[in-house]
Amino acid sequence: MFHRVQNYTILLLIFPNFAFISPKMCTFAENLYFTTINITMMNLNLTNSIKMPNHELRRQVIELCEKVEKPLLKLSTKDYVENGLGHLVEQFDGQAGLVNIEVFNELQHTITGWPGGKPNVDDSTRPERAKPYPKRVIVFSPHPDDDVISMGGTIRRLMQQNHDVHVAYETSGNIAVGDEEVRRFMHFINGFNTIFANGSDEVIKHSYQAVKAFIKGKKPGDLDNEQILRLKGLIRRGEARLACEYSGIDSKHIHFLDLPFYESGKIEKLPMTEADVTPIIELINEIKPHQIYVAADLADPHGTHRKCTDAVLAAIDETKKAGAEWLKDCRVWMYRGAWAEWDVADIEMCVPMSPEELREKRNAILRHQSQMESAPFLGNDERLFWQRAEDRNRETAKRYDNLGLACYEAMEAFVEYKF
Repeated sequence: MFHRVQNYTILLLIFPNFAFISPKMCTFAENLYFTTINITMMNLNLTNSIKMPNHELRRQVIELCEKVEKPLLKLSTKDYVENGLGHLVEQFDGQAGLVNIEVFNELQHTITGWPGGKPNVDDSTRPERAKPYPKRVIVFSPHPDDDVISMGGTIRRLMQQNHDVHVAYETSGNIAVGDEEVRRFMHFINGFNTIFANGSDEVIKHSYQAVKAFIKGKKPGDLDNEQILRLKGLIRRGEARLACEYSGIDSKHIHFLDLPFYESGKIEKLPMTEADVTPIIELINEIKPHQIYVAADLADPHGTHRKCTDAVLAAIDETKKAGAEWLKDCRVWMYRGAWAEWDVADIEMCVPMSPEELREKRNAILRHQSQMESAPFLGNDERLFWQRAEDRNRETAKRYDNLGLACYEAMEAFVEYKF
């Protein structure tokens, strides 16, 4: 529900440099619509309050499996007693086998090939609901490749199972593009002008020379100018569109939010404000999704993921405060990216991939060519992002296998965010 702005403190956000507010400005402000919650009261630090699920029994038994190097269903009473967990056996009528089966079933029920829910089945032990089907889904991606790096296999499953999938890229990702990528695209544009317009487009000719000159004169540590940043952002948009097209996502379902906090032109970002939350509020209220996927890899080295997730969680929080009915039928799933993975004890939904499906995920990641060997921020890890993703997904599958569950090539993991 929306209403006309009553609190004129919002005008100070709109006109920060004005010493007074004119009636004309007031009329302009009154025509803006915001949620019923005062915009100055937004909680922009909700990632600090994320709580992991309480799976203490599961955690203790998994740790025991890893310590004694046994799968779940082979743990004995002796294993429990000798490792200080005899009390768990006592809670299950003195039968270690009952403890084992309890935890085995818990983990088994996290595995699903139907991340959007399987229609027309009993969903009481499944991580997602059978209804509604198909579901409206938004995948929020901090950078224009985090969606496929973190959950490319799950996105393809959702598409193959006929769900209505949208991808929202929260930042432009422009500072993560190398100068050689800009030169490569400018050479193409200039060549296109020569071949098809006999070099007659003066704008292209002038821009080509200006970009070449800027990059040639650039010294280590120099910031890009606005023109270069826009070109780098355009390169990343094109790559994201290619990856979405490969996964079957409609071009109308691709959203570039370009959140303002990111546009500093340097590694250190601007403070996050309500201006970063407003476009997300508008998007989720337009689509009214049944599922939201959000990044929870909060240890990324530059802090962008944390800010992006804070923005999404703030938008959900504000929409909830406004009494949006659709939120009651929406679940939020958190994924992790190229930097870390969920502990198996915390996982609440795990989507398996075959060797062919893992290869398809790799193919989607490879559409982001600017993020391969020449990417500026690969960190100390020499592996490329697609290699990190495959290693992480294979390791998750291996951990499930070691516990005695089904053996898959790779798995993508999720934890539900309760709001």
